[in-house]
Amino acid sequence: MPHLEREGEVLILDLGEDENRFTPHWIASVNGLLDEIDVERPAALVTAATGKFYSNGLDLDWMDRNPDRRTEFIDTVHALLARVLTLPVVTVAAIQGHCIAAAAMLSMAHDLRIMRADRGFWCVNEVDLGLVFTPGMTALLQARLPRQVAHLAMTTGRRYGGAECVTAGIVDAVAPSADEVRAVAVQQARALTEKSGNALGKIKHRMYGPVIEQLQLGAWPADKPSPPVLTASP
Repeated sequence: MPHLEREGEVLILDLGEDENRFTPHWIASVNGLLDEIDVERPAALVTAATGKFYSNGLDLDWMDRNPDRRTEFIDTVHALLARVLTLPVVTVAAIQGHCIAAAAMLSMAHDLRIMRADRGFWCVNEVDLGLVFTPGMTALLQARLPRQVAHLAMTTGRRYGGAECVTAGIVDAVAPSADEVRAVAVQQARALTEKSGNALGKIKHRMYGPVIEQLQLGAWPADKPSPPVLTASP
């Protein structure tokens, strides 16, 4: 389960050691830790994980078992993405393993991303599953990725390795191993700790106002009739 660790003035939010799929319980756990971070207000925050996955994204099996809660659940995912995007501290994602779909979106809500060079993929593979991005998710990816990269990633489900992610502008740097990914992420975060504070939070809010607005509209705006979001397309 998610938990907090500390390296000096940098807090590390470890997402877990398995697939770390997004479920209501997992999101509640992460939000509880972010509540602690809000109170403590560290100089910087690194999110990381242990094992094969940074995160494998939404738990689609849970969503299939709970169709009546799907929209409510996606709204909590939106809220988490918006929350990380606007945290008033420097945030760095240490991507030591596969970073898939909603997890890839979560990584893009961070200020910086460090990825493992030798293994692991970053991808948004909704198109391969016949799923439709919500307006909020679309806005986030388009805001944080180069335009053509966003198009290719979202329409082809392309899997990017570490070196490809650097070239494409998806991540900021790579490190040789899982342990070194975390170490480099902490180093990068520590170098920027003086930037954290209320001004940083306000800058992020103004930079990404349209994204936040889309995320707050919900899984699908009520006045725009469309297919059920994040379900198989016809």
